[in-house]
Amino acid sequence: MGKPNGPCWWCLKAVKWIPVVFILTVVFWSYYAYVVQLCYYAIESYVQKAFYLFFFHILFLLFLWSYWQTVFTDLGRVPDKFRIPPAEMEKLQQPVSEEAQRQILEQFAQDLPITNRTIKGAIRFCEKCQLIKPDRAHHCSICGTCVLKMDHHCPWVNNCVGFHNYKFFMLFLAYALLYCMFIAGTSLEYFVKFWKGQLDGVGKFHLLFLFCVALMFAVSLTSLFFYHCYLILHNRSTLEAFRPPMFRTGKDKDGFSLGRYNNFQEVFGDNSRLWFLPVFTSFGDGVTFPERLCDEDTHTLLGEPQRWGDEAELDSPPLSGSRSGILRMV
Repeated sequence: MGKPNGPCWWCLKAVKWIPVVFILTVVFWSYYAYVVQLCYYAIESYVQKAFYLFFFHILFLLFLWSYWQTVFTDLGRVPDKFRIPPAEMEKLQQPVSEEAQRQILEQFAQDLPITNRTIKGAIRFCEKCQLIKPDRAHHCSICGTCVLKMDHHCPWVNNCVGFHNYKFFMLFLAYALLYCMFIAGTSLEYFVKFWKGQLDGVGKFHLLFLFCVALMFAVSLTSLFFYHCYLILHNRSTLEAFRPPMFRTGKDKDGFSLGRYNNFQEVFGDNSRLWFLPVFTSFGDGVTFPERLCDEDTHTLLGEPQRWGDEAELDSPPLSGSRSGILRMV
């Protein structure tokens, strides 16, 4: 990878921004093609122009806002209490047995709020960051750090998608899909006119590519968006969908599921007026998460004991109050 701040390091940093530059280039070209070539030159009705431009700019601004938040939101950092002290690191780096290393980690992590384990049942430890991994956190080799509630690394945003920007990523997908569908739907008439030879000038090629590009992106975004809707409703990350999280009692793909409504609230919050705006409203701190427990078990979420009901009860929204019911986050 090269030394930090060296020539190779800066070249690699620049290459990572190519997908983002490509996306922005396509978006701003689509703005020119839609506003100038379609609305200004092709459409004759002023009422139709005003209608199209009004809704286009709403989707355009919400899309760019969500994209900006996804790209530039800081991933946060793992709290220092999870970091292994130098003295303990020296013991871990010594040629001791695997069981001895496990005991060192167990002793250090006994007061940490963690429930996830490795496949062998050991404490999850990151050698590169030299820390105990919080639940649902993973090390990203591209970002070079452990990411809280990591979902995946997305080259199209040059950032990891995790706890702090997952809502923004979902809104980015949603508004990108609506943006493409709106363009494809409103430019379909002029795409047909192009094939009938009823359009003249160079602008007709902008309209042709505008419709084709919008339709192509809409098709590809549809599956991705609804897949992540499925993950949200089941409270899973992309990594957890491929490899279920391991607990003391074994693997459990629904180990963090609290019911569909509460799973949704964990990402989008309880203020419905902010659900569709790319502002941070997610519950929690990205370090501790409530688990789905059974029968008479209880769970402590940020210092407050909670008792879970059955799945049907969890799927029902709280009757009243802000942040009431199961997911009360302080």
